[in-house]
Amino acid sequence: MTYFVSLATRNAEFAAEKFQPELKMLPHKRAVIIGCVDPRVDPVEIFKLEQGEAAVIRNVGGRVNEEIVETIDILGTVAKVAGKEVGEGWNLVVLHHTDCGIKGCYKHAPDLIAKYMQVPTEKLEDLAVMDPYKAVEIDVNALKEASKVPSGFTVAGLVYDVATGKIETVVPPSRLRD
Repeated sequence: MTYFVSLATRNAEFAAEKFQPELKMLPHKRAVIIGCVDPRVDPVEIFKLEQGEAAVIRNVGGRVNEEIVETIDILGTVAKVAGKEVGEGWNLVVLHHTDCGIKGCYKHAPDLIAKYMQVPTEKLEDLAVMDPYKAVEIDVNALKEASKVPSGFTVAGLVYDVATGKIETVVPPSRLRD
């Protein structure tokens, strides 16, 4: 059986047993989680998220960049079309993790990571790519400075330890901006 056949089989099981057609387009817990593409760090699994609970945005390193800000801005537009507002009463989680593969890229292809992070190579150290605890603080601050992200969000910065399966709160929940 090929992997694609396996996916189709699992989808058929999902459609028959767990599909919820009543789910709305916007997350019912009014949450957005920004995380890494690393398959060990799946927010759905590590937080035991229910279907439709949160919007999960994943990229390399779980880093906040222009694309993440644009995605949140687009989510706000989608919400407005649906007659809702994104921001006040919403939760925004920045989730980094230990042993991230971005560190290997940083060592072996810093120009590639600099381009991805949209900074000159000489400024890459300022983003603390090698330190997820410092990096999550930097990314929460980047969200605070992003005018396209509504100020009413409550934001927190977490680091997931791939060796223990536990999260640590590095940036406690607080309002994004006053």
